[in-house]
Amino acid sequence: MKAVKYFVMGALMIGFSGSVKAQDGTSADVNAVKNIISSKPADLDKQMKPFYKKNKKNGENLVAFGRAFLEAKDTANAAACARMALETVKNKMYAPAFLLLGDVASAGDDGGKAAEYYDQAIYADPKNPDAYYRYALVYRKISPAGAVEKLRELKTQRPDIEVDEMIGRIYSLSLKYEDAIKAWNNVPIEKMDRANIVEYAVANYFLGRHQDGLDVAKKGLAVHPRAAALNRIAMMTSSELKNFEEAEKFGHNLFNNSDSAKISSVDYYYFGIVYDGLKMYDKAIEQYLQALSTTDESSLIKRENILKKLSDTYSEKQDFVNAIIRYKDYLGAVAKPSANDYAALGSLHMQHGASLTGDAKTEAFKKADAAYADLAQRFEDAADYATLMRARANVQLDPETKEGLALPYYEKLIELISPKSDYSASDKARLIESYRYMIAYYYITKDDKDKATEFAQKLIAIDPENAIAKQLLGM
Repeated sequence: MKAVKYFVMGALMIGFSGSVKAQDGTSADVNAVKNIISSKPADLDKQMKPFYKKNKKNGENLVAFGRAFLEAKDTANAAACARMALETVKNKMYAPAFLLLGDVASAGDDGGKAAEYYDQAIYADPKNPDAYYRYALVYRKISPAGAVEKLRELKTQRPDIEVDEMIGRIYSLSLKYEDAIKAWNNVPIEKMDRANIVEYAVANYFLGRHQDGLDVAKKGLAVHPRAAALNRIAMMTSSELKNFEEAEKFGHNLFNNSDSAKISSVDYYYFGIVYDGLKMYDKAIEQYLQALSTTDESSLIKRENILKKLSDTYSEKQDFVNAIIRYKDYLGAVAKPSANDYAALGSLHMQHGASLTGDAKTEAFKKADAAYADLAQRFEDAADYATLMRARANVQLDPETKEGLALPYYEKLIELISPKSDYSASDKARLIESYRYMIAYYYITKDDKDKATEFAQKLIAIDPENAIAKQLLGM
């Protein structure tokens, strides 16, 4: 895999340039050598000797032998073939041989040495684009700017070659997406390599430029309609733009009309988001379940994110039983759940309770109360909110205030908030709610008008226009 970092892209560019004067051997020798190397014989050196001798003045064949060795990960023999090829020319200046030596160094993860060899290849043949491309790929780790400058040099030697596409690639590999996009903007999409079109769209996606990313993907699909990666990024960007109908079309093409598509958990996850946006909840759930079944520790989409989306989708379709089950799975999957995470579980129980009647309703609100009690125990700074929500859950358990089930929680809320010297908007709203409950409880349930009046005075002090307080105080 290390070798791929540096020289595979160059190998996909233009064929090697340069030639040697004497040409012993034949093209058939190259095929014969490839067969020998692939068979991995015990007497490899012995079988190779006749071919070395026959081709000792054929640099082109010797480099081809070396590339066969490199493909077989035999870097020692690959380097030896390159050096033999250098002996075939005057002054030992043969660009293809230096390119091979650079690729051998790249395979050994020695980017510095590789750059030296590629620079020698440029010196030997200043018009050979392969050498510039390879140099830029390895040197960009040391200096992206230096790599780009080398490509600019190629432009002076070969005005016929557009270097902006490769410059964009260098910047993209260096995570300099702004610079990559500026370079790619100079290149017509139809003239770009498909992999670079994908990177172009992805760079815009990473920068949050979803419309630009979608535009690039669409132009790429006009040239490569069955490109899985382009359909994927088109689905993702159109989904981010909330254009779910269009996103569904790209998703369909990704799954059904793309060549060699390797569907991942990310694809299922995003297709689930698309169906969520279309309110096709059953289809969304199907995609999220597929995402769960294909995700692992190396996946870009983590298991907890999928579980959260799955819970949200069940909640949207009012299936609170499954929403709560999946949400608990989510809490179990998150390394360190936050106060908001635990609060959301209580909210789900509250929503569930609101959709029920009778004993089932009572049970749901009891679970909500327990969830908020757990929140208060885990997070001290969430005490105000947890107490408020416990009060509200108990109001649902005692809607006519006959038992005063919410009383201790509103009392606690008043105890927590009233000593503050300055009330926030939420503090004030919570006190108003608490005082209103206390007035109702003491005036209606306990028939204690004095106590109710006491709380009415506290209420009018923070909410002078409160109608309930005014009425009770005769104002």
